[in-house]
Parts: sequence; C-alpha cells; structure tokens
Amino acid sequence: MGLNEEQKEFQKVAFDFAAQEMAPHMAEWDQKELFPVDAMRKAAQLGFGGVYVRTDVGGSGLSRLDTSVIFEALATGCTSTTAYISIHNMCVWMIDTFGNEEQRYKYCPPLCTMEKFASYCLTEPGSGSDAASLLTSAKQQGDHYILNGSKAFISGGGESDIYVVMCRTGGPGPKGISCIVVEKGTPGLSFGKKEKKVGWNSQPTCAVIFEDCAVPMANRIGDEGQGFIIAMKGLNGGRINVASCSLGAAHASVILTRDYLNVRKQFGEPLASNQYLQFKLADMATRLVASRLIIRSAAVALQEEREDAVALCSMAKLFATDECFAVRDGALWLSWVDRDQFLGPGMLRAIS
Repeated sequence: MGLNEEQKEFQKVAFDFAAQEMAPHMAEWDQKELFPVDAMRKAAQLGFGGVYVRTDVGGSGLSRLDTSVIFEALATGCTSTTAYISIHNMCVWMIDTFGNEEQRYKYCPPLCTMEKFASYCLTEPGSGSDAASLLTSAKQQGDHYILNGSKAFISGGGESDIYVVMCRTGGPGPKGISCIVVEKGTPGLSFGKKEKKVGWNSQPTCAVIFEDCAVPMANRIGDEGQGFIIAMKGLNGGRINVASCSLGAAHASVILTRDYLNVRKQFGEPLASNQYLQFKLADMATRLVASRLIIRSAAVALQEEREDAVALCSMAKLFATDECFAVRDGALWLSWVDRDQFLGPGMLRAIS
C-alpha cells in the first residue's frame, strides 16, 4: 500500500527521530532500565504524544494509517519505548473519544505533550483474554467510587501519571464494567515490584494495586457500564499499534542483517554473495512486506469504521507479530542482532 507525500514526510520525521534520539540510547535504556522521559517528550514535540487525538486538545488529528506508519518508523529506533508511546496514545484516544468536554480539556493537553504519561489498566491476575471476568471493584460512596483490586503487567506502572482503569461498578459480565481515570498520588493507589523481562526494559511493568482508593465520580469516562465497550474499541487500534511496533523491529532487523552480510567476509567473499543467504534475506523481506500490507489494510478499515475492521485488526496483529518474530529470529542467526532488543520484545508482542 503506497503512501502519499504527506505520509512519506511523517515517516521521514519518525525515521530521523528514531535514528538520532532513540537508537543510540536503546541499549543503555534497556540495560539500566531507564524510562526515557526526555526522549518521549521530544517525540511529543513532533506530535507523537497524541497522534490520532483531536487537534482542539493538542492532538495531531492523524489517521490510523498515519499512526501505523509513524509507530513502525519509531520502533526501528527502540521497540520497547515505541510500544509504551503507542499505549499512551491509546489511553489519550479513549479519553478524547469517550470523555466529556471537561475531561477532554483537563487530561488530553498534558498527555499530548507528554508532560504527563498514561497507562492502560485492564489485565488482572485472574483475567487476561477473558477481560469481562475482571474483579477490580468500584463501589459508589457519596460522590466517589471506592476501588479495590489489582491490575497485572501494566506498562508504565509506577511511572505514569494517569491510569485508565477498567473496573466493576455493576453485576457480572461486560455490562457491569466502567472506565475510570485514577491519578497518581491518589490515596489507596500503590504499585508492585517491577517485573524482570528479557528486553522491553525502557518501560517499567508492574502490578497496579487499589486498596480503598477513593476516586471522584467525575473521573468516570463515558456512562456507567460502558467500560467494556471502551476497552475493546481501544484495543482494536491497540492491535494495529502493537503490530506496527513489531513491524518496526523486523524492519530494523532486515536492514541490520543486510548490512552485516555485505560487510562480513568468509572465504574471501562477502556473505551477501552466498545464494542461500540471499534466499534467506529475501524470505525475511517478503514476510516484512506482507505484514506491512495487512496492518495497513486493517488501519484503513478501522479508520473507515468498516464492518470487517475488528476482524482485520485481529488478523493483522496475529499474522504480523508471528511473521515479524520469524524475521527477527532469522536475523538473530544470520547476523546476531541484539537479542534482547529485537527478539525478546517480539515474543512479548506475539503473546500480548
């Protein structure tokens, strides 16, 4: 799927930023488990803090296809950091789309500049794919909700300022779930220890815990009982974002492998002259391009609100994360690319 001139410009800006501001620091961020606040705020100055958020609250107002192109390019510099940026964008979009005007103007501007950071809180220790069975409760008490429960494997946990939380305000099942914004520093909000991961360390991951956490009812996004719908609509775009990050890691792996094969010599010839290795590189490039096409097709379908959009988003995420993992695995054996930076994140993206 070709890009227009404006999209090519977005892509170039993101590629340049990835090469200059992310790739040189990627290994250090991972090894020292640094959350690169300054780099992300620089990205936000380019409009990447609210890519598909409306412009009146500071967003860039771009399409889902534009977003995929940008996240793929950024992920060539640091997949882990880009994945967090994509989650942050999803949270801002939820508030922008389902929040009232007061909420939009309160939360979205500082999130779009990444003065503040956001995390998405859905997964629990006992509910992953079966999200409708979540147990975190929010019981009304006066003009507040009292939250109790915990969320697991939350990207940005402990560092983010805003937590978009799916919790149970009603009975069992999806219709009993609401969406509530919880701000860092709220009494009763705490965090578990950071998870140990293979790569993916530029974004902290931990449990988010609520113990009699009192949150104003004014922080509820959308109607009571609408939370599951909000969560699923967010994840439709989230699947494209995840797949695009995998695409960026695979893209970088292909380029690194190509360059390595051109430089590395055996028996007096560059490895690139070996026909078998040429075939392997061609196979990797084919998987990359096929993945890109299905992701971009899904992005267009979601933007157009087509009936097949949800299915296509799921297909794109399934196909692209698997194929891009195969690309990165091939790169590992052909050129020994950084395993933690490109292979580990690929495994996480495939199962998330």
